[in-house]
Amino acid sequence: MQKKVIVLNRLEKPVLKQLQTYFDVEVFHPLENVNNPRFMKALHEAHAIIGLGFQMEDSILSNAPNLEIVSTVSVGYNHLSVDLLTEYNVMATNTPGVLDETVADVIFGLLIATARRIPELDHYVKSGKWTKMLTEEQYGVDVHKQTIGIIGMGRIGEAIAKRAHFGFDMNVLYHNRSQKREAEEKFAAKYCTLEQLLAKSDFVVLMTPLTKETEGLIGIKEFKQMKKSAIFINGSRGKTIIEKDLIQALQEKEIAAAGLDVYEKEPVDPNNPLLKMQNVVTLPHVGSSTFATELAMSQLAADNVIAALHGEKPPTLLNESVWIKKQNQDKE
Repeated sequence: MQKKVIVLNRLEKPVLKQLQTYFDVEVFHPLENVNNPRFMKALHEAHAIIGLGFQMEDSILSNAPNLEIVSTVSVGYNHLSVDLLTEYNVMATNTPGVLDETVADVIFGLLIATARRIPELDHYVKSGKWTKMLTEEQYGVDVHKQTIGIIGMGRIGEAIAKRAHFGFDMNVLYHNRSQKREAEEKFAAKYCTLEQLLAKSDFVVLMTPLTKETEGLIGIKEFKQMKKSAIFINGSRGKTIIEKDLIQALQEKEIAAAGLDVYEKEPVDPNNPLLKMQNVVTLPHVGSSTFATELAMSQLAADNVIAALHGEKPPTLLNESVWIKKQNQDKE
């Protein structure tokens, strides 16, 4: 009898077809109510859950007696509640590494678009307002040879630093939990405190994961420490900043502009003041959204499920202790 796999919200079609050759797959897209009878029945039978945009909670896990693995199609995994999954002896996996270069591309594109006011000037031309020479008030700012401060020098942060150093001859500052000697050697990056980074950077790029330590990391105090001319880019998670403080900082001209791919609430509220500001460039959380990258992420997530349900160690396991415990049980 085939093992049961639940697919939630998103998985690329070729990968879905692959899973269907191995397992009994049931798709919930979208999953609007975890309490609906069909989902609860599938959950009771499920050996694996794979997808995106779901929150692991005790109410779900307590109704999934056969569950072996939860595989998210994302790098971020705060929604998985890894500690809780570990308590239930359920493996947790994510998809790191696959999307680093793709996300760095879009973050740098967001930075350039904000600095050179590309969306605003695109609208200016298309609306027929370009009837005379631009005024100084419409000028953007240079990106090349400026100072970029990267908060969170993980794989994506390093990919951004590479573009900044080699492509735009920028000075690279970074703040991280620990120094990254390799990044310093490759990209002439300089490690500094958060306060130093905020004070010296022309562009502040936030790329930390969302954890208890980073939630609300950037608020009005930090925005006031930035240059009045600074441009803030958030490509991490919406809750790593205090969004109302960003709005205040922009309204009070504590910083010059912002480029955002993530928000406190997603999809973003149409009435959010950020959407009315010309000096804010907004994207709909598209960091990894290219055909090739989304397919690769789905494939890695599926590889994790296939390995786990065939008794093998998943490639990107987050809670090693569950695997060790399972191996010890199998030996008994």
